[in-house]
Amino acid sequence: MANLGIPQNTIEVLQRHHFNFQKKYGQNFLIDTRVLDKIIRAAEITEEDCVLEIGPGIGTMTQCLAERAGEVVAVEIDRNLIPILEETLADYRNVTVIHGDILKIEVRELVRERGDRPLKVVANLPYYITTPIIMGLFEGHVPLKSITVMVQKEVAARMQASPGTKDYGALSLAVQYYAKPEIVANVPPNCFIPRPGVGSAVIRLDKYEKPPVEVKDEEKLFAVIRASFNQRRKTLANSLENEPRLSISKKRTAEILESMGLPPAVRGEALTLEQFAAFSSLL
Repeated sequence: MANLGIPQNTIEVLQRHHFNFQKKYGQNFLIDTRVLDKIIRAAEITEEDCVLEIGPGIGTMTQCLAERAGEVVAVEIDRNLIPILEETLADYRNVTVIHGDILKIEVRELVRERGDRPLKVVANLPYYITTPIIMGLFEGHVPLKSITVMVQKEVAARMQASPGTKDYGALSLAVQYYAKPEIVANVPPNCFIPRPGVGSAVIRLDKYEKPPVEVKDEEKLFAVIRASFNQRRKTLANSLENEPRLSISKKRTAEILESMGLPPAVRGEALTLEQFAAFSSLL
């Protein structure tokens, strides 16, 4: 099968199948073999691995994964791409293509069917649902080794951001609660067809066996984090008092902050994950 990472080969397949891009699915197909190599190297795929690919498109990255992994499960939402995948992946016996929505598929069941082997997720994610997909995998407690994905550059920056920076927010804390993030490559728009209107980045998320902080109530921790960044220029005390689902008085917040050695006017953007965990546990 021709290397689909070469632009003319991708165009030939699309034209032969009279494929039309669906804007609602956020389809941007990768056409740069160097970027493909970077993704595969970053994911550290071996023949021991079972890989879940989300949104395989025409199978460009799927072919590369199948040549290295023990098994690849590719989930594609666009029915029009299934006949193309049947053609481009015909030579790979270790690939299973599933037509469906990854947000509605029980991924843990897929894992159980494969002997509970931990998954590595590798994908060029649709940018409009990047966060729901990643958080769904984490919050669903899917047994993952790592997630290596192409995302919008700004989103990757937020995932890796540190306290006190402009990119730091609820997404940073949520991702860093479950995994260690590392941006491994920046990818310009000309590496895709059609070209997206934003820059992209490849980020690897190494899943922790257990979270790096101890909390009594995960739900409360994330409720506090979300409220803290709803209006990020407000103090933590004001943000929590104004969140009806929490209704924590300024006095109570000040007492907890004082016990932690923090000033009463501190903003949420200044707190580390460890400090948020301590705060929520003291509630």
